[in-house]
Amino acid sequence: MAPTMSELLTDLVDETLVVDEMLTPLDDAAWERPTPAEGWRIRDQVSHLAYFDETAALSATDPDRFRAGAEALAGRGDRFTDEIADEYRALPPAQLREWFRTARRSLVETFAAVDPATRLPWYGPPMSAASSITARLMETWAHGQDIADALGVEREPTARLRHVAHIGVRTFSFAFGLHGRPVPETPVRVELSAPDGTTWTWGSEDDTATADTVRGPALDFCLVVTQRRHLLDTGLQVTGDVAAEWMSLAQAFAGPPGPGRAPSREVTR
Repeated sequence: MAPTMSELLTDLVDETLVVDEMLTPLDDAAWERPTPAEGWRIRDQVSHLAYFDETAALSATDPDRFRAGAEALAGRGDRFTDEIADEYRALPPAQLREWFRTARRSLVETFAAVDPATRLPWYGPPMSAASSITARLMETWAHGQDIADALGVEREPTARLRHVAHIGVRTFSFAFGLHGRPVPETPVRVELSAPDGTTWTWGSEDDTATADTVRGPALDFCLVVTQRRHLLDTGLQVTGDVAAEWMSLAQAFAGPPGPGRAPSREVTR
């Protein structure tokens, strides 16, 4: 059964707290630490989340105004996210943290009153309101991972990873199209080990014998589809040409094709 909007918002708030707890003890100098995202500091990860929280709320309250803003942003080229980061580099950390908190609180309050099935515009394909919140949770987790990596923090995997994994699976066609490749008709079965020891699966029961599968820890799958780890640095077992191609270009987030991450070590398979 799909989660309710209330459940999604609760999980988003909980994921937000994880990020906030990492940020709260930081002095101003720590906000300038580089993260694994090339050219981005911790402050840039936070301004990115705050900025797109505001635009996500706008997509629900004033879709026409959002579309106009999205069109203007697209006109800035593929580096628009870097340019947004540049625009807020002078903002003091205390103000940046408060912006993130305020934008996130407003987002949650806005979507609490939105029908989860309502279609909303976005920078990629339009999404339901429920999918929009799932995407914000995914973004929070992914950029939180960048912050955690910069600080050397090991985060405990939670059941909230299911939302990240789900949007990773749902963006299968999007990822191929983003790279100008035809969407394969071959189904890919996904079987992931959840943090609590259960198994999460995507794909029909008829796909259990398919030659194309992705199996392994849910955390590793989420790291790959959000482009926070290279496939070779994970414990995922990928079988079949289509599954392998997908994992090489998987992208759970909207926007132009991401650069991904280089493997941290040489692995022979």
